[in-house]
Amino acid sequence: YLDGWRAKVERIGNISYPQDALNKNITGSLLLDVAINPDGSLHSVKVLRSSGYKILDRAAKRIVRMAAPFAPLPKEIRKETDILHIPRVWQFKNEAGLFTSGG
Repeated sequence: YLDGWRAKVERIGNISYPQDALNKNITGSLLLDVAINPDGSLHSVKVLRSSGYKILDRAAKRIVRMAAPFAPLPKEIRKETDILHIPRVWQFKNEAGLFTSGG
């Protein structure tokens, strides 16, 4: 589930990379917590550790909202939790694109 989620978010993020960040050569990483309801709808998205750049923090949240809804949570995950929290480090690297990794 997480691999599919990550691939979708990164695909949307690379299509929607913040143009101002590219123009100003702004790069950085932040820690984002994404919470997903059992039906795949977005419960919440929060910046846990800022990149230091509002443009990147806002872009990460916007990308998650654009990528939603996600696939419904598999039965195995629903047995363990009502809302799935996915903490991920988001790295904005200009021409290299957007990458996420485990938080």
